Amino acid sequence: MHKFTVSIAREIEADSAEEAALLMYQELAKGPVPDRYTVTDEAKVTAELKLDRDKADEFASIDHTADPGNW
Repeated sequence: MHKFTVSIAREIEADSAEEAALLMYQELAKGPVPDRYTVTDEAKVTAELKLDRDKADEFASIDHTADPGNW
């Protein structure tokens, strides 16, 4: 297994860093799941990815912890 850093970025106007984080939390909790991500691998290679919503929803509906490839 490899390790990746997965990030999402939003430009948020707020009065403080904490408020910006809370607004991001609110957006993630109530809004649609983001489909654009920045992914950086162990070699520090970065890629911008846009997921297909239907494929991502299908993937998310499966318990991947039971996959022998995850052991």
